[in-house]
Amino acid sequence: MHLHILGICGTFMGGIALLARAAGHRVTGCDANVYPPMSTQLGEQGIDLVEGFGAGQLTLNPDLFVVGNAISRGNPLLESILERNLPYESGPQWLAQNILRGRWVLGVAGTHGKTTTTSLLAWILEQAGLNPSFLVGGVPQGFGVSARLTGSPFFVIEADEYDTAFCDKRSKFVHYLPRTAILNNLEFDHADIFHDLAAIETQFHHFVRTLPGNGLIIANAQEASLKRVLARGCWTPVEWFDAAEGWQAVEPDVSGGFAVSLAGKAQGRVGRFDLAGAHNRSNALAALAAARHAGVPVAVSLQALESFSGIKRRLEVRGTVRGVTVIDDFAHHPTAIRVTLAGLRQKVGHSRILAVLEPRSNTMKLGAMNAQLPDSLADADAVFCYARKLGWSAAEVLAPLGDRARVFDDLAPLVAAVASAAHTGDQVLVMSNGGFGGVHEQLLAALAN
Repeated sequence: MHLHILGICGTFMGGIALLARAAGHRVTGCDANVYPPMSTQLGEQGIDLVEGFGAGQLTLNPDLFVVGNAISRGNPLLESILERNLPYESGPQWLAQNILRGRWVLGVAGTHGKTTTTSLLAWILEQAGLNPSFLVGGVPQGFGVSARLTGSPFFVIEADEYDTAFCDKRSKFVHYLPRTAILNNLEFDHADIFHDLAAIETQFHHFVRTLPGNGLIIANAQEASLKRVLARGCWTPVEWFDAAEGWQAVEPDVSGGFAVSLAGKAQGRVGRFDLAGAHNRSNALAALAAARHAGVPVAVSLQALESFSGIKRRLEVRGTVRGVTVIDDFAHHPTAIRVTLAGLRQKVGHSRILAVLEPRSNTMKLGAMNAQLPDSLADADAVFCYARKLGWSAAEVLAPLGDRARVFDDLAPLVAAVASAAHTGDQVLVMSNGGFGGVHEQLLAALAN
């Protein structure tokens, strides 16, 4: 079958393309913006990309159009598909019917930490010899790809709460029907499609309603929102993490290692863990508990965590020039910004952190998180904000930070300012959920000069 994927360069739809190719389908696709790492992955798999959404792509005559949730009414290719009554499906619908059916699905849901936890879980199952299939919203370093298809019955998936497609406004995760589900956390996000936190809680409730009685929910005990979700109805056993009655991790040693307990009973120790921050220890606990449900002994999981090498765009070091380290991270929500900075602070001690921020997500552009933004940047010694095409004044929002924060409408002067301010030993942390105009390479080049 020939599939033509609209919005193929998003992390999810790109993963769908890789899975479809591995399943033996011919795959082509189109998108408005093509940039690594997804474009690189697709090219390596021989998947042809078309720039833009011109109606002329109908001449490719695919058997099915698979439509990503970034595609909305008014898109010329989508309008032509609808006018001609050509066959189409959403990405989650195609995935559920053609790949996930009949497998033991392990789904990782939550506002934050989905990509890291999904990657950790896939890595644990891999090290346990279970050879899992997976679809992750990033690129785990140990695998080098964001999705793969194997003959294993286990499939690990990042279960996103964002909507499915222009024609299906349910969250994507309601399609996946996992047997093992992680509920990592839950707070307000995606202000472009959700009115408030209660609306997101309703989607999580719908997700919980799809889980079987012989499954398992692994949930964050620190989240009142998740307790509200489960109180609305739960037909599946629940294990809690970050709770005395459930899974817990102690404070790490100098190598990042930590001990793990379940209901107060020692389970063993992770000797070394390269992911900084308490949030990543929580992610590890959730992955460990999910792997245990799939039959992996805790001791095997603890050992696997020691060899996990991280994820692209999650505190990923892009280079060091003249003693200044440039780091890339996907953080774009204030909570993610805060915990990312806290994790880096824990790792680098008293070294200066220069935060370079692009408020790019729909939620940030709408200004829904403005009140939380200054506090989220408290661990940064200096903040450089790229404020192009925002509907609010970044200078006013960041005013509580005083002269620690500077705002730029153009990339070139921002790069020059960061390079001028950076000294040997500094950590330049770049945070954006997009390509950020290749700012990482520009910063490295400016530092070299």
